Amino acid sequence: MSEIILSVKDLTISFQTLDGKVSAVRGVNFDLKKGETLAIVGESGSGKSVSMKAINRVLPQKNTVYDQGEILYQGKNLLELSEREMEKIRGRKIAMIFQDPMTSLNPTMTVGKQIAESILIHEKMPKDKAMMEAIELMRLVGIRNPEESCKNYPHQFSGGMRQRVMIALSLACKPDILIADEPTTALDVTIQSQILDLIDDLKAKLNMSVIFITHDLGVVAHVADRVAVMYAGRIIEIGTAEEIFYNPQHPYTWGLICSMPSLDTKDASLYSIPGAPPNLLHMPKGDAFAPRNAYALAIDFEEEPPFFTVSASHAAATWLLHPDAPKVTPPPEIIRRQHIFNSFMKKDKGGEAYVGSHAASGR
Repeated sequence: MSEIILSVKDLTISFQTLDGKVSAVRGVNFDLKKGETLAIVGESGSGKSVSMKAINRVLPQKNTVYDQGEILYQGKNLLELSEREMEKIRGRKIAMIFQDPMTSLNPTMTVGKQIAESILIHEKMPKDKAMMEAIELMRLVGIRNPEESCKNYPHQFSGGMRQRVMIALSLACKPDILIADEPTTALDVTIQSQILDLIDDLKAKLNMSVIFITHDLGVVAHVADRVAVMYAGRIIEIGTAEEIFYNPQHPYTWGLICSMPSLDTKDASLYSIPGAPPNLLHMPKGDAFAPRNAYALAIDFEEEPPFFTVSASHAAATWLLHPDAPKVTPPPEIIRRQHIFNSFMKKDKGGEAYVGSHAASGR
């Protein structure tokens, strides 16, 4: 059994705003195993980034309220640590890559100095040795001629190369956990594939665990060992990548899969989940997805569903899994989309189907 390196238990987070209390994260639970990639997927506003930023305690302190829960790393609850104690973990043990490297990199410093500075903050060593380490990291992430490139500023790099710099910066202290928050969204589709392969290769070389945040199911299939699907601040289905793609149980997961474009479809229209996510200021009674759910039962509008076990590694929070629920057949579009994942899945990386499908989605 793989070692569990991180456990998030009943994490509940709200934001105090002028309009009232926003329930951003509601009772999130998951474990992260050593050496695995866990993908967190869902629409914008589902709570993916908030949950993961909470792990590194980088949410704004002024209006963030950790209502309840634990984030356990090496036997410590990160929510109970002081800021000084967190500084020893943030970046050194748990690192993050953000979506837009141009807003994360300092435009007034050379990239080599920025990477070396990260090393110096956490490691006691001479500056020249830190710069040598920075150059080796740049070489590791595939930046050509790193001895010269380290003297350049962020604006002198392409988008893909800036993201490689960000990855090098994140790996400066060889962290145990890397959190990647939609790191390929702004990139050309071909570069996306290269960055995904790079993160996967580095994970294997450095024996890291990776949490990958995305709304793109093609990315999920390409990198993930396990997948957690989030909706309205709550994980509503979790399982291995194969289970989520080939045996999805929650109607929201069905909708996400049906929304994925296929180059082979003869239908020019693209499916979209009807309606919109709920207002987190005023959560509806029962299941938050019920108003958008064509398969909703009467109980969905009264009680939030618990998790039902599908297998030892797969569970979903839907009343459709209750023993007394009527049998429901997933939409036929699910089957028509599943053939896409055969070429996407991690075992068969980098194929033309990966690039082609992303091109079709306009990402």
